Amino acid sequence: MSPTHQIQDPMHWNRIAESDFLWRSLSLQRWDCSNFTNQHLGTHTWKKFFLHQRRKELRLALAQPHNFIYKVTKNIAYDMELAYLSGNSLTMDEQEKSIICGVSPKQELCAWDVQEGTMIWSSPVHEFYFLNLVTLPQMHLAITMDQKKTIKVWNCQDRDALAILRMPESCYGMEAYLTKDGPFLTVGDAAGNIYTFTLPGLRDVSKVTASQYGIVFLHCSPDKKWIFACGTYRRTLPQVFLTESLLRPSEGSAPLSTCLPHKLCVSACWTPKVKNRLTLMSQSNPEKEFVTFDLTTKRTGGQTVIQVHKIASFQLAAHLESPVWMGANDGYTIVFTNGPYLLLFSITGFLLQRFEDHQAAIDNFWVDPRYVLTTSKNSVHVYMWEEGGRHPYLRSCYRLENIWHDPTTDDCISSVMCDNASIVLTVTVSEYSMLVMYSLNT
Repeated sequence: MSPTHQIQDPMHWNRIAESDFLWRSLSLQRWDCSNFTNQHLGTHTWKKFFLHQRRKELRLALAQPHNFIYKVTKNIAYDMELAYLSGNSLTMDEQEKSIICGVSPKQELCAWDVQEGTMIWSSPVHEFYFLNLVTLPQMHLAITMDQKKTIKVWNCQDRDALAILRMPESCYGMEAYLTKDGPFLTVGDAAGNIYTFTLPGLRDVSKVTASQYGIVFLHCSPDKKWIFACGTYRRTLPQVFLTESLLRPSEGSAPLSTCLPHKLCVSACWTPKVKNRLTLMSQSNPEKEFVTFDLTTKRTGGQTVIQVHKIASFQLAAHLESPVWMGANDGYTIVFTNGPYLLLFSITGFLLQRFEDHQAAIDNFWVDPRYVLTTSKNSVHVYMWEEGGRHPYLRSCYRLENIWHDPTTDDCISSVMCDNASIVLTVTVSEYSMLVMYSLNT
C-alpha cells in the first residue's frame, strides 16, 4: 500500500490510536511512571492503564457531598504532620486503600485505613518526640526524625524500624523520592549541610555544606531532576541542586548547584506541568513579590553548568495580605489565599479568578496536580484544575460542611490533604487533635 493510501486508510489511524507507544507516551507525559513496566501492566494495555488512571483522578471532582462517608479519631498528636502512605499509586487495582500516616499522643508512629477509619499499625512508643515525617508511597515507607536527632525508616507493617541513623544535628528539611537509580532520602540540617541517603537502608551517598545557616526547605522538582534548598536566614540566596550530582558525587568536586538571585524567600513551589519551573514568594515589609524562574543545564567547555532564567515577576498590591500558602499547576498561574478568598494570578501579576466560597478566613490550604482544597471553620471546599490551561483555570466543585464540629469547643483545621478517593483533616481542639477522614462511598 502506498503512503498516500495508508494515510487515507481508517484502519491505519485505528492502529495508531490503539498503539502502546502512543498511550505509554501520554502516560509518561502525565504521570511519574518511568519505572512502570509491562510487568506491572500484567494483561492490560497502556491504553487501559491511561484511561484507568484518568478515571481515578476524576473521582473526587465528579463526586457530591452525599457520596462521602466520614470517620473521626482522637488518637492524633497535637500539631503533628500527616502524610499519605498509599492511595494515589499507579496501579490497576480497583480496590486500592487510602492509608494515612501520623503520630499518636503517646508518640507512636501510626497508620490509619481512611475508608475504615481504623488504626491498622503502630510503632513502639518513643521516648523522644517526633519532629518530622515524610513518606514515599511508591515504596510504602515512612521516614521520621525525632528530638534525639535520629532518622528511622518504617514500612508500617513490622514492629521495628527497617533502618536507624543518628545525625550530628537536627534535620528540618526532609525529602524522599524515587528515581531511575532507586529510592533516596535527602535531608537538610541545622548546620547548613545537605545529606543524601539510600532508602530503605540509609546508606550514605553524599554530603554537601550548602549554607552557614540551617536548611529549612527542601523541595524536589516533579521530574526529580532538581532539589530546591533554602535556609533559615532569609537574606541568604536560595539554591538549586542538580539531583544527579547529589546521587552520583564526583571525588574532589562539589555537587552541581546554583544560587537563585532572590533574597527574602518565604515559600517556593515547583510547577507540575512545566517541571523545570520554580516560583518563589518573598516578603520585605511592605513589599510582597512573586518571582518565577526556569532552570536548564548546558555543556560548556566540557563541563555542565546550570542556567537560571527569570521569566516573570510581580509585586502584590499593598491592600492584599501576605499569603501564607501558595501553589502552581500549569506554569503560568499562581494560586494563593487571602483572608476568606482564593485568588488565582498569572505569573505576570494579572488577577484571573477570585473565589468567595468561605465566609470566614481560610485557615488551611492544599495544592496538588489535580486539586486545590481550602478550609475554614465551617467547611472544606474542593476545586479542580482545568485541563490544558483553559479558562476557567480552576473550577469550584463542591463543599463538605463541618458536620463533625462541636459548637461547645473552639477548634480549627490545622491541616488538609487528599488523594483520588479521600480527604483527610487534622482538627485541633484546645486539649487534643482529631483526625477527620472523608472517603468516597464506593
